[in-house]
Amino acid sequence: MTESFKGSFTQQEPIPEAAIEAAVAVMRHGRLHRYNTVPGEVAEAALLEQEFAGVMGAKYCLAVASGGYAMATALRAVGVRAGDKVLSNAFTLAPVPGAIASLDAVPVLVEVTEALTIDLADLKRKIDASGARVLLLSHMRGHICEMEKLMTLCDGIGVKVIEDCAHTMGAFWNGVRSGRHGIAGCYSTQTYKHLNSGEGGLLITDDEELAARAVLLSGSYMLYSAHPAAPGPDVFERVKYDTPNISGRMDNLRAAILRPQLARLADQVVSWNARYRAVETGLRDTPGLQVIARPEAEEFVGSSIQFLLPGWQAAAVADVVARCRARGVELKWFGAAEPVGFTSKYDSWRYADPGPMPQTDRVLAGLLDMRLPLTFSIADCKQIARIIFAEVGAVYRGQAAPVS
Repeated sequence: MTESFKGSFTQQEPIPEAAIEAAVAVMRHGRLHRYNTVPGEVAEAALLEQEFAGVMGAKYCLAVASGGYAMATALRAVGVRAGDKVLSNAFTLAPVPGAIASLDAVPVLVEVTEALTIDLADLKRKIDASGARVLLLSHMRGHICEMEKLMTLCDGIGVKVIEDCAHTMGAFWNGVRSGRHGIAGCYSTQTYKHLNSGEGGLLITDDEELAARAVLLSGSYMLYSAHPAAPGPDVFERVKYDTPNISGRMDNLRAAILRPQLARLADQVVSWNARYRAVETGLRDTPGLQVIARPEAEEFVGSSIQFLLPGWQAAAVADVVARCRARGVELKWFGAAEPVGFTSKYDSWRYADPGPMPQTDRVLAGLLDMRLPLTFSIADCKQIARIIFAEVGAVYRGQAAPVS
């Protein structure tokens, strides 16, 4: 009998009891706004910033409304203005070029490799051709490039690197946390990320002026002394008159939900990676399927998994997606002609005007992606892998019957 998977790919774990209790406490006292405190009280948002900075080994941290807002704020804080060119990966999600476009800046997209990381040779070409001096680097779907090589290239030319770590909170490259290579790291706490507050974001940096500008941009007014994970008042004095207020603060309710989750992040990473390895092992040796190799230097967070069907025709890839869906397995195809849900291809972002991207086209044409929520058991993951193995193999061998 053909097995089917019955789980949900969008069902996350319940919020931990400690986080629920903290959230209820905030609701009971009613001081949800981060600057609404009583004498002697440190706001939940400020405590989260201190704790996240400590975990990440950063001097400064700012909690904001979303990961996209964190990226746009970092771009503004390093001086990106309307008309400036900003480099970024061609393989990413729409909020990344969207953060660039929100400043009326111009995205300059860079090719992706089969390892799903930014192509450093094309990056060098695009830097030279565009004159861009900021790179918004997306660690898309948790894949981290050779960061020493990237930073050597960018530092040598004077390109500032802002890291989009929406999929790499808790990950490392050669022992250095993701988000600690560039001038700033930006994280998301949207439901499908590694901490869950529905929406939310965090920005870290060691650059005092960037940190001060980010706090002011987020809507601190002149209440920046309420940010213990920020630089001293002298830094704010230098920048407060020419930094606009573009309100995007995180509130105390979301911060209260996040703090207990942050305390268990390392254990969650272990759980995600066990599920990732179960699926990866089950997909190895699937006819026509290529598993993405993970470099030894990369300590990743396997909250999703990707694989390639290299050289496949579009109709065959679409058939695999449909057949797996019929058996309860939800795959996202990054090579689809039209955007679907959260998934879109670079040529859908017509405000970016990327020009020809032949290498990225080849990769995305056969790229499939799947979430791995922690509500899945290891047995679930093994079953999912069996289903994908069977359906990819059947289509590859031309033995698949039409989906009813």
